[in-house]
Parts: sequence; structure tokens; C-alpha cells
Amino acid sequence: MAKAAGDLLLVLNCGSSSIKFALFDAAISPLPRQPAWSGKVEGITGAAPRYEASGEPDATLALDADDPYTGALMHIRERLQARLGERRLGAVAHRVVHGGSKYFAPVQVDAAVLADLRSYIPLAPLHQPFALEAIEALLGLHPELPQVACFDTAFHHTVPKVEQMLPLPRELWDEGLRRYGFHGLSYAYMATVLAERYGDGARGRTICAHLGSGASLCAMHGLRSVATTMGFSALDGLMMGTRCGALDPGAVLYLMQVRGLGVDAVGHMLYHDSGLLGVSGVSGDPRELLPREGEAAVAEALALYVRRIVREIGALTAVLGGLDMLVFTAGIGEHNAVIRERVCDALGWLGVALDTRANAAHAAVVSGPESRVRVAVEPTNEEWIAARAALELMQG
Repeated sequence: MAKAAGDLLLVLNCGSSSIKFALFDAAISPLPRQPAWSGKVEGITGAAPRYEASGEPDATLALDADDPYTGALMHIRERLQARLGERRLGAVAHRVVHGGSKYFAPVQVDAAVLADLRSYIPLAPLHQPFALEAIEALLGLHPELPQVACFDTAFHHTVPKVEQMLPLPRELWDEGLRRYGFHGLSYAYMATVLAERYGDGARGRTICAHLGSGASLCAMHGLRSVATTMGFSALDGLMMGTRCGALDPGAVLYLMQVRGLGVDAVGHMLYHDSGLLGVSGVSGDPRELLPREGEAAVAEALALYVRRIVREIGALTAVLGGLDMLVFTAGIGEHNAVIRERVCDALGWLGVALDTRANAAHAAVVSGPESRVRVAVEPTNEEWIAARAALELMQG
């Protein structure tokens, strides 16, 4: 896959009801961290899908009710064509949630790879299909256009087997029932940017907290993943906006045996009706919950959310044998000073001491000079990681 001079690289991040996109200019070396153009289509399956893009007015789209997802892709394609002019699209990089036990690095997608990735749909049924739908549509429209799959599981390939194993009958390991970990593109960016910013100071015992609507922690040593809170699925670990996080499997059996819920109903509850939304009964977004802490259910939801983060940081600190650096990233991690403060206050036993002014200003370093643990805030950039992977394959 040879690179043509002046190529542009498109990154697609496809979810169940949204598509985010970013266009990078590979003619500039090194590859710019910020895209030349970016945007999203949200509410694809709703009554009024919204299109937003840099340098363009927001718009409500009229999508075919029978296939709104393909319609959203085609709208992005049309807007992209209008921007290309004389330039050439060199490749499309896709965030693909699951690479299974086979794919540990970005790969150019052909029919055989696409078939492999479809076989992983049972491992991530609510995430995997959407990127594959976009890949298949583009393969049909532009079979000559290189497409690169970048896997959210790949960064965690370095964790030891004991961290991958589940305490289930051994034959299930061969079926792929193991802990994979996710948010790998975000953590790959953290590994890159922390090395640049802090050098050897980031190569020790570091925990990165990716706190967004989905949330996880990653323990790194030498900037390589050694443990993470998400496991077989993106339901594991931390309490999230609408997802439950780690849950006693007996509670799932209760829902099915006593409440009589079917598999689909339980799955919908755990992915969409739990977490902050489920416990508060109000919202899955801390920005909407914090002003309403006078309500008992809201206060309890936020307390449980912070408690689960603190407890898992303690567990990963034990795995690492101590903690040198704690990094907050993603929407909540980067922008919610109150959540950061509550987490750090509960970690005083570790020697964490927050600089309240720096934290309120969302500074790059929010720990005080007396803190034994450096606490940092670092914006993530999954799109750039995917674009860089596509560029490296094109040049290779």
C-alpha cells in the first residue's frame, strides 16, 4: 500500500447511533495531531439526525428510515467529496472495538479480514457491527480504497496471561472467553504523549483513567499495559454513564430467573439503563447530576461512581506495586474538576495531594508540590492514533 504525495486520511468512529469522522493531511510531516476537518452525525436512528462539521452549519438530515446508517455514511461521503478538490483520499482508518485473539496491530481490511472481524461480533455485539457495516459499504463503493482496521483491544496485548484469564472452565479460553480490555486507542495515545511530555517520569507505575460515557482504567509500566478494568466486554470494571461496570453474576441470574427477563432485556438494562443513569434515575452525565446533589438518589449515584473509581485505582496500584503517576483523560476526566477532586481526595492515603486552583483550571498537572503521586490531565486523541496507523501501513 504505497503512499501518494498529498494524500488525505479519513478516520471513522462508528457507533450504534452516531458516526464521528476526522480528516488528516498526510502531506504534512509529521502528521498533524489536529484534523483538517472533523465532525459527526448523531441520532442516526432517531427522528432528527444531526450533522455537525467544522466550518459548516449544523444540519438536520432526512435519512432513509429503512437504512439510516448507510444514509449517514453517504452524507459524510458527499461532504468529503466537496472538500477534496484536487486532493486524493489515500486511506480510511476505522476504530474497530474488537480484534479478538488474532489481531494485535492495525491491518488493511480485505474480504478475509472482514470475515474474521464478523466472527468477533458475538464478543462485542453492541459495538462491532457498526464499523464493519461502514467498511463493507466502502468496499462496495470504492474497492480500490485502502481501509485500515485499528483495534481497541490491541494495546492490551501486553498484559500477562494471568490478567487475561477468567475463572471459568478452561475449554472456554479456546472459544475466546477471556479478558481483552478496551479503550486501547486512547491508551495508545496516552503512552505516546506522556512519553513526550514527561519522559522517564511517565515510564514507571502509571494509571490512566479514561472517564467518558464509557470508562476504564489502564495500569501501565514502561508505558505498556499490564492490567485494565474492562475485560471480556465493555461492561466490565468501572461504573459508567449508562453501563453497570463489574457486577455480581448472581445479579444477572436473579434478573433472568426471578424477574423473568430475557437475554435481550437484560443486555439492554446493563448497557443502557444502568450506571449513573440507573442509580440516579436522572441522567448518565455528571454535569447534569452535580447541580442536583440535593436529591438523595443523585448524591448516591455520584458517590458510588467515585467509590468504584477509587476502589479500582487501589486494586491496580496493588498490581503495579505502587503508584507514581495518575492521568485523567476523556470527556469527564479532562473536563470535570469536581470528579477529579473527589477521586484524588479519597486517594490521600497514597500520597495524592491536589492543587485545587490548578485542578479548577484544568491544568496539565493538577497535583501539588507535596504530592507523592503526579496527577495529570491529558486530552486523548484516538483519531490521530488511527490516522498514524493508516499512514504507517501506507508507507510500509
